[in-house]
Amino acid sequence: MPKYVIEREVPGAGELNAQQLKDISQTSCSVLRKLGVEIQWIQSFVTGDKIYCIYRSPNEEMIREHAELGGFPANVISEISTTIDPTTAEG
Repeated sequence: MPKYVIEREVPGAGELNAQQLKDISQTSCSVLRKLGVEIQWIQSFVTGDKIYCIYRSPNEEMIREHAELGGFPANVISEISTTIDPTTAEG
C-alpha cells in the first residue's frame, strides 16, 4: 500500500501541550476507525508551525477525507517513492 507524507500547517503546533496533542490524536484515531483498515496513521512529527504525518493509504483522496472529517488541514500530500537511511550507504 502506498505511503504518504502529509504536511499540515498548524500555527503554534510546537507549543501544543500534552493534552492538546492527545485530543488531536484521539480525533484522528476516531476518524480512522470510521474509514476502516485501508488507511493507517504511522507517525507524526511536530515542529514550530507544522505537523508532518506519515500514513499508509490506498490513495490521496482517502487522506483528504480523513483530514476533512477530522477538521485538520492537509496542505501538502506527497507519495513516498522510496526510503533511505544510513544503511543505504552500505549497499
